[in-house]
Amino acid sequence: MSKFRSLLRNNRQTLSKTASYYVIHITVAAMVAYAVTGNLIASLTLSLLEPTVQAFAFFFHEKAWQRWNARKQAASADAGLPHAA
Repeated sequence: MSKFRSLLRNNRQTLSKTASYYVIHITVAAMVAYAVTGNLIASLTLSLLEPTVQAFAFFFHEKAWQRWNARKQAASADAGLPHAA
């Protein structure tokens, strides 16, 4: 359990961004699905499935960008070059 808590603590900002993105995505998806189907149940079902998968993808996408930026900064520091944040 401590590993899970550590993961949550170390990724608080990314998880918060993921959660807010998830809410926005569900809202937009529900509106679009309702406009297309005219069916509230179908639109809610569709709007929960795809954004849930996207939220997980967004989290790992954000982590990949953080890793890439860290490597870029480390390479700049090793080369004695100024780095952009």
